[in-house]
Amino acid sequence: MRIHISTNEGVPIYLQIVNQVKYLVASGRLSAGEELPPIRVLAEQLVVNPNTVARAYRELEGAGLVEKRRTAGTYVADNGSRLARGERLKILAERIDALLAESRQLGVSLEDVLDLIRKRDVVMRNGEEGGGS
Repeated sequence: MRIHISTNEGVPIYLQIVNQVKYLVASGRLSAGEELPPIRVLAEQLVVNPNTVARAYRELEGAGLVEKRRTAGTYVADNGSRLARGERLKILAERIDALLAESRQLGVSLEDVLDLIRKRDVVMRNGEEGGGS
């Protein structure tokens, strides 16, 4: 499980961990029953206070995404896969919002953005690299 934190984002570290674990579950990179790193191990990897990781794990547990097993660690909950579609759509909605905001700032119309998305989809499906407009 790879998590990257940024102190420059203005987003609390525990929330960055929560969001990234949600993304990993939603994208299928973490599946039901898979164990998350122990709190102390992840805290050492991220160079953060273990309480920060513990808070993130509590948030994830409260959301039903993970479950603690006594003396056995923290695991992705079985119902995590049911949340996956909703989480994927939520992640995409946030990225779409950012894209739309940026396109408005650049003076690019919605029609041009949609056309560019379609073109990029064709490029990606064909396995080509690069190329934009």
